[in-house]
Amino acid sequence: MTAKIAVVGGGYGGTAVAKALDEEADVVLIEPRDAFVHNVAALRALVDPSWTDEIFFPYDGLLKRGIVVRDRAARADESGVTLGSGERIEADYLVLATGSGYPFPAKVDVDDSAAAKAALRATRDALTGAERVLLLGAGPTGLELAGEIKAMWPGKAVTIVDPAEDVVTGDYPDEFRAELRAQLDAMGVELLLGTSLREAPPTTPGRAETFTAVTRSGRKVTADIWFRCYGVVPNSGYLAGGLAGSRRPDGQVEVGPDLCLPGRPRVFAIGDLAALPEAKRAGAAGRHAEVVAQNIRALIAGGDPVATYAPSPPGIALPLGPSGGASYWADDGVLGAEKTSEIKGAHLMTGRFRDLFGLS
Repeated sequence: MTAKIAVVGGGYGGTAVAKALDEEADVVLIEPRDAFVHNVAALRALVDPSWTDEIFFPYDGLLKRGIVVRDRAARADESGVTLGSGERIEADYLVLATGSGYPFPAKVDVDDSAAAKAALRATRDALTGAERVLLLGAGPTGLELAGEIKAMWPGKAVTIVDPAEDVVTGDYPDEFRAELRAQLDAMGVELLLGTSLREAPPTTPGRAETFTAVTRSGRKVTADIWFRCYGVVPNSGYLAGGLAGSRRPDGQVEVGPDLCLPGRPRVFAIGDLAALPEAKRAGAAGRHAEVVAQNIRALIAGGDPVATYAPSPPGIALPLGPSGGASYWADDGVLGAEKTSEIKGAHLMTGRFRDLFGLS
């Protein structure tokens, strides 16, 4: 009999592992959205109307043999998944790939692609009419959003507030941060670091409404719109039975080098869900998927999992609009705007997903 594999979550990791095993097993991909969302390009889709439709990829062309079940996992245990509808999907192998939540617009927060596009358009309209923009968070998302806004509307005033003493905390060299600060300064982005707001803005994020906020250092900031650019939350609340014991207080799931949950050789976790000491990136989720696909193939053949995953060293490509930004990789060092644009900024890696979903 053909092995049955339930993949929970149709993001970067889930789609990759489902595609990899589609011809060798009965794959069921469980995903509440009607289309894959290429979150890497979501901020470009916010500011540039020509990109809004380009980040959504229908699941119809992903699998040839397997099926995509549009529903949410209400409960997952070692033997399968109970859906929000009440339907039960039993499986020989389980891949947990439900990723994480993050404030809009870096990640869309609705399951229907038409509604998500409408939300992006409405927020773009609000942003278009705003003269002053406040961003809370000087991590990769805050800087990237600032770069997209200034590239599209150079005349807008953009202020970033963060309690950290520098941009993009993490194990990156000072030269990388200095390059980002220099480009942001040239764009006219104001950085208020080492402080935070005394109170949250009185308006809804992404909605045009003028207000004045005060930082703890006493600086008044008047803005017409603001966005929250921090707050990753792993989506793991559906884990039940023995699987719940692998869930850490921060919501991530413990995994071994083979990406199995401890003591659960037929249950794997990948992507943002996996508690691995590395940055949560789409590329990492894809590499997790390769390891899991190899190990499930080995188990189906009657062997033991042999593929292991070593967390990647610190690395990042951070665009500031289509032609700006900086990158850092251990082998290459710090790369400036031109190279960053070639790597990510201009195309935002959309081509590979057109191939994956059969749209090329």
